[in-house]
Amino acid sequence: MNKYLKRILGSSMILSALIFLSGCVQVKNGKPYGLIWDYLGKPMSLAIEYFANNQGLGYGIGLIIVVILARLIIFPLGIYQSKNATYHSEKRNYLSPIFTPINERMKNAETQEEKLAAQQELMAAQKEHGVSIMGGIGCLPILIQLPFFSAIYFAAANTPGIKESVFLGINLGKPSILLTAIVAILYYLQSRMSMYGLDQEQRDQMKNMMYMSPIMMIMFSIGAQAGVTLYWVVGGLFQILQQLVINYWVRPSMKKKVAAEFEANPPKWDKYKNTRTKDVTPKATGAISTNQHKKKKSNRNAGKQRSR
Repeated sequence: MNKYLKRILGSSMILSALIFLSGCVQVKNGKPYGLIWDYLGKPMSLAIEYFANNQGLGYGIGLIIVVILARLIIFPLGIYQSKNATYHSEKRNYLSPIFTPINERMKNAETQEEKLAAQQELMAAQKEHGVSIMGGIGCLPILIQLPFFSAIYFAAANTPGIKESVFLGINLGKPSILLTAIVAILYYLQSRMSMYGLDQEQRDQMKNMMYMSPIMMIMFSIGAQAGVTLYWVVGGLFQILQQLVINYWVRPSMKKKVAAEFEANPPKWDKYKNTRTKDVTPKATGAISTNQHKKKKSNRNAGKQRSR
């Protein structure tokens, strides 16, 4: 299973979960309802109204406070998930002398047999050295966080008063180009920061993915009311904060942990040093057959000349 397939499978699972959770919050006659809304979305909406009206802070500040509180609750889960992913990423970095040649053979394979053989060898090497096929991300932390993301979104979109409010001169009930631009910049910065500490091979593979997140956020924000986009702005700031923690605290500690583990149990470098994928390219056989045919034809012509 190559890395592109793993990303597709992971994205499919997350998308399926999002669709499921979106179905749990539905809007009828302008009023949301459903399991996620009743237990998470509605309390968040009431909290926004509390800060906006009871504390006199306004709906913009009230929304920001509630988003911060909700993100702080799930922040440890995000760090835990990223910690596991970083651990396996550092393992791949350490074992790049093993994985890189195999990936090169997979990339340059001329036949399906060569590609399958390289894929099997890569999976065996990953399993032998304890590198997770899914990158150590895990589905449970994601599934726990998704209801909170869904609840905050619907609270921002359906809390009474937000649509009629103005925050820093921005009408929260209408789309805002300014907030959309800020969201795109924040998620682009986070994508750039996520490449910190990766080897060149992983950087090359993630290069195209780096632009996907900001482009998607622009598409989501361009037609959304500014209240929802404001939620995504705060979420983008938290993503950057989380990435800073990963880059300057989690990754260095995981790098030391991986180095210590492999010093105690060194990888079998020699086992993969001289591995080769069997060449079964049909072109080579065709070329040999053509040369043999020409040689036989030349011999027959030579015999005819001598008989004359």
